[in-house]
Amino acid sequence: MIIHIPEVLTSEELSYVRSVFAKAQFVDGKVTAGEQSMQVKKNVQIDQSSPESKELGEIVLKALGRNPIFNSAVMPYRVVPPLFNRYDTGMEFPDHVDNALRPIPGTNMRIRTDVSSTLFLNDPEEYEGGELIIHDHSGSQAIKLPAGDMIVYPTYNLHSVSKITKGSRWASFFWTQSMIKEADKRKVLFDLDMTIIKLRTRMDDNDPQILELTNVYHNLMRIWCEL
Repeated sequence: MIIHIPEVLTSEELSYVRSVFAKAQFVDGKVTAGEQSMQVKKNVQIDQSSPESKELGEIVLKALGRNPIFNSAVMPYRVVPPLFNRYDTGMEFPDHVDNALRPIPGTNMRIRTDVSSTLFLNDPEEYEGGELIIHDHSGSQAIKLPAGDMIVYPTYNLHSVSKITKGSRWASFFWTQSMIKEADKRKVLFDLDMTIIKLRTRMDDNDPQILELTNVYHNLMRIWCEL
Protein backbone atom coordinates (compact mmCIF):
# COMPACT_ATOMS: atom_id res chain seq x y z
CA MET A 1 0.00 0.00 0.00
CA ILE A 2 1.61 3.22 -1.24
CA ILE A 3 -0.14 6.33 0.06
CA HIS A 4 0.39 9.99 -0.74
CA ILE A 5 -0.38 12.17 2.30
CA PRO A 6 -0.72 15.86 1.39
CA GLU A 7 0.23 18.84 3.57
CA VAL A 8 1.77 16.99 6.47
CA LEU A 9 3.52 20.22 7.46
CA THR A 10 1.75 23.56 7.66
CA SER A 11 3.17 26.39 5.56
CA GLU A 12 4.67 27.95 8.70
CA GLU A 13 6.29 24.68 9.77
CA LEU A 14 7.62 24.06 6.28
CA SER A 15 9.13 27.53 6.07
CA TYR A 16 10.85 27.11 9.43
CA VAL A 17 12.11 23.60 8.63
CA ARG A 18 13.57 24.83 5.34
CA SER A 19 15.33 27.76 7.05
CA VAL A 20 17.01 25.46 9.60
CA PHE A 21 17.76 22.84 6.93
CA ALA A 22 19.51 25.43 4.73
CA LYS A 23 21.96 26.42 7.49
CA ALA A 24 22.65 22.94 8.93
CA GLN A 25 25.92 21.03 8.71
CA PHE A 26 25.77 17.88 6.59
CA VAL A 27 27.67 14.59 6.71
CA ASP A 28 28.00 11.70 4.26
CA GLY A 29 24.69 9.84 3.99
CA LYS A 30 26.51 6.51 4.18
CA VAL A 31 26.58 6.82 7.99
CA THR A 32 23.03 5.45 8.20
CA ALA A 33 23.29 2.95 5.34
CA GLY A 34 23.53 -0.81 5.62
CA GLU A 35 26.51 -2.79 4.32
CA GLN A 36 25.12 -3.21 0.81
CA SER A 37 23.44 0.19 0.56
CA MET A 38 26.55 2.16 1.48
CA GLN A 39 28.25 0.89 -1.67
CA VAL A 40 25.81 2.78 -3.89
CA LYS A 41 24.35 5.55 -1.72
CA LYS A 42 25.37 9.07 -2.76
CA ASN A 43 23.82 11.84 -0.71
CA VAL A 44 24.42 13.94 2.39
CA GLN A 45 22.35 14.29 5.54
CA ILE A 46 22.15 16.40 8.66
CA ASP A 47 24.11 14.76 11.49
CA GLN A 48 21.42 12.90 13.41
CA SER A 49 23.07 13.80 16.74
CA SER A 50 23.00 17.55 15.99
CA PRO A 51 20.58 19.99 17.66
CA GLU A 52 19.18 20.88 14.22
CA SER A 53 18.29 17.27 13.42
CA LYS A 54 16.63 16.78 16.79
CA GLU A 55 14.65 20.03 16.56
CA LEU A 56 13.42 19.31 13.03
CA GLY A 57 12.63 15.74 14.00
CA GLU A 58 10.37 16.93 16.80
CA ILE A 59 8.48 19.16 14.37
CA VAL A 60 7.91 16.23 12.02
CA LEU A 61 6.84 13.90 14.82
CA LYS A 62 4.36 16.48 16.12
CA ALA A 63 2.91 16.80 12.61
CA LEU A 64 2.58 13.03 12.30
CA GLY A 65 0.77 12.84 15.62
CA ARG A 66 -2.04 15.08 14.40
CA ASN A 67 -2.32 13.55 10.91
CA PRO A 68 -5.31 11.19 10.67
CA ILE A 69 -4.28 9.59 7.37
CA PHE A 70 -0.79 8.69 8.62
CA ASN A 71 -2.16 7.24 11.82
CA SER A 72 -4.87 5.26 10.03
CA ALA A 73 -2.61 3.92 7.27
CA VAL A 74 0.49 3.18 9.35
CA MET A 75 -0.88 2.35 12.81
CA PRO A 76 2.40 3.56 14.35
CA TYR A 77 3.80 1.80 17.39
CA ARG A 78 7.34 3.18 17.36
CA VAL A 79 9.01 5.65 14.99
CA VAL A 80 12.73 6.05 14.36
CA PRO A 81 13.51 9.77 14.85
CA PRO A 82 13.23 11.45 11.43
CA LEU A 83 16.42 12.01 9.43
CA PHE A 84 17.04 14.77 6.89
CA ASN A 85 18.94 14.38 3.63
CA ARG A 86 19.93 16.28 0.54
CA TYR A 87 20.69 15.09 -2.97
CA ASP A 88 22.76 17.54 -5.01
CA THR A 89 23.55 17.39 -8.73
CA GLY A 90 25.02 13.99 -9.63
CA MET A 91 23.85 12.30 -6.43
CA GLU A 92 21.58 9.24 -6.41
CA PHE A 93 20.65 6.12 -4.47
CA PRO A 94 20.16 3.16 -6.85
CA ASP A 95 17.87 0.21 -6.06
CA HIS A 96 18.29 -0.95 -2.48
CA VAL A 97 16.54 -2.60 0.44
CA ASP A 98 16.25 -0.92 3.85
CA ASN A 99 17.37 -2.83 6.92
CA ALA A 100 14.66 -4.90 8.63
CA LEU A 101 15.74 -3.59 12.04
CA ARG A 102 16.85 -0.08 12.97
CA PRO A 103 18.25 1.22 16.27
CA ILE A 104 16.65 4.15 18.03
CA PRO A 105 19.58 6.50 18.80
CA GLY A 106 20.31 7.06 22.47
CA THR A 107 18.53 3.88 23.57
CA ASN A 108 19.16 0.15 23.63
CA MET A 109 16.02 -0.34 21.56
CA ARG A 110 15.63 -1.50 17.98
CA ILE A 111 12.46 -1.48 15.93
CA ARG A 112 11.18 -3.64 13.11
CA THR A 113 10.89 -1.44 10.02
CA ASP A 114 7.40 -2.04 8.61
CA VAL A 115 6.71 1.27 6.89
CA SER A 116 9.04 3.76 5.20
CA SER A 117 8.16 7.44 4.82
CA THR A 118 9.64 10.25 2.73
CA LEU A 119 8.54 13.81 3.47
CA PHE A 120 9.46 16.21 0.65
CA LEU A 121 10.82 19.58 1.77
CA ASN A 122 11.19 21.38 -1.55
CA ASP A 123 9.05 21.53 -4.66
CA PRO A 124 9.63 19.46 -7.83
CA GLU A 125 10.36 22.64 -9.80
CA GLU A 126 13.48 23.23 -7.70
CA TYR A 127 15.36 20.22 -9.06
CA GLU A 128 15.48 17.77 -11.96
CA GLY A 129 15.64 14.02 -11.41
CA GLY A 130 15.44 12.85 -7.82
CA GLU A 131 12.29 10.76 -8.18
CA LEU A 132 11.62 8.20 -5.47
CA ILE A 133 11.06 5.02 -7.45
CA ILE A 134 9.17 2.25 -5.64
CA HIS A 135 8.90 -1.24 -7.11
CA ASP A 136 6.05 -3.58 -6.20
CA HIS A 137 4.05 -6.42 -7.75
CA SER A 138 2.23 -4.00 -10.07
CA GLY A 139 5.41 -2.42 -11.46
CA SER A 140 7.29 0.76 -10.58
CA GLN A 141 6.08 4.17 -9.46
CA ALA A 142 8.19 7.34 -9.83
CA ILE A 143 7.18 9.79 -7.10
CA LYS A 144 7.99 13.48 -6.79
CA LEU A 145 5.69 15.44 -4.47
CA PRO A 146 5.11 19.08 -3.49
CA ALA A 147 6.98 20.41 -0.47
CA GLY A 148 5.23 19.37 2.74
CA ASP A 149 3.69 16.23 1.21
CA MET A 150 4.71 12.70 2.20
CA ILE A 151 4.71 9.22 0.70
CA VAL A 152 4.43 6.09 2.86
CA TYR A 153 5.07 2.57 1.62
CA PRO A 154 5.98 -0.90 2.93
CA THR A 155 9.66 -1.05 3.79
CA TYR A 156 10.05 -4.40 2.05
CA ASN A 157 9.61 -2.70 -1.35
CA LEU A 158 12.77 -2.34 -3.41
CA HIS A 159 13.24 1.37 -4.10
CA SER A 160 15.67 4.00 -5.33
CA VAL A 161 16.23 7.74 -5.76
CA SER A 162 17.10 8.68 -9.33
CA LYS A 163 20.12 10.82 -10.14
CA ILE A 164 19.78 14.57 -9.68
CA THR A 165 20.62 16.33 -12.94
CA LYS A 166 19.96 19.89 -11.76
CA GLY A 167 19.33 21.57 -8.44
CA SER A 168 19.01 19.93 -5.03
CA ARG A 169 16.37 17.66 -3.46
CA TRP A 170 15.57 18.11 0.24
CA ALA A 171 13.64 15.56 2.28
CA SER A 172 13.04 13.94 5.63
CA PHE A 173 12.86 10.16 5.87
CA PHE A 174 12.15 7.68 8.63
CA TRP A 175 10.84 4.21 9.47
CA THR A 176 7.91 3.08 11.58
CA GLN A 177 7.12 -0.14 13.39
CA SER A 178 3.40 -0.66 12.99
CA MET A 179 1.03 -2.17 15.52
CA ILE A 180 -0.14 -4.26 12.53
CA LYS A 181 2.83 -6.23 11.23
CA GLU A 182 1.35 -7.43 7.93
CA ALA A 183 0.82 -4.90 5.14
CA ASP A 184 -2.31 -6.64 3.81
CA LYS A 185 -3.98 -6.36 7.20
CA ARG A 186 -3.02 -2.70 7.48
CA LYS A 187 -4.69 -2.11 4.12
CA VAL A 188 -7.90 -3.82 5.24
CA LEU A 189 -8.06 -1.65 8.36
CA PHE A 190 -7.20 1.51 6.44
CA ASP A 191 -9.89 0.86 3.82
CA LEU A 192 -12.43 0.12 6.54
CA ASP A 193 -11.51 3.24 8.51
CA MET A 194 -11.78 5.45 5.40
CA THR A 195 -15.18 3.94 4.62
CA ILE A 196 -16.43 4.67 8.14
CA ILE A 197 -15.17 8.26 7.89
CA LYS A 198 -17.00 8.77 4.58
CA LEU A 199 -20.22 7.33 5.99
CA ARG A 200 -20.01 9.61 9.00
CA THR A 201 -20.10 12.65 6.70
CA ARG A 202 -23.48 11.49 5.35
CA MET A 203 -25.06 9.78 8.34
CA ASP A 204 -25.47 10.26 12.07
CA ASP A 205 -22.52 9.01 14.12
CA ASN A 206 -24.93 6.87 16.15
CA ASP A 207 -26.45 5.20 13.12
CA PRO A 208 -26.54 1.42 13.86
CA GLN A 209 -24.64 0.54 10.67
CA ILE A 210 -21.81 2.93 11.49
CA LEU A 211 -21.63 1.56 15.02
CA GLU A 212 -21.51 -2.01 13.67
CA LEU A 213 -18.69 -1.17 11.25
CA THR A 214 -16.79 0.66 13.98
CA ASN A 215 -17.16 -2.38 16.22
CA VAL A 216 -15.79 -4.62 13.44
CA TYR A 217 -12.84 -2.24 12.99
CA HIS A 218 -11.89 -2.32 16.66
CA ASN A 219 -12.39 -6.06 16.95
CA LEU A 220 -10.01 -6.59 14.03
CA MET A 221 -7.51 -4.35 15.78
CA ARG A 222 -7.81 -6.47 18.93
CA ILE A 223 -7.09 -9.60 16.89
CA TRP A 224 -4.22 -8.21 14.79
CA CYS A 225 -2.44 -5.63 16.95
CA GLU A 226 1.00 -6.53 18.33
CA LEU A 227 2.06 -4.47 21.34
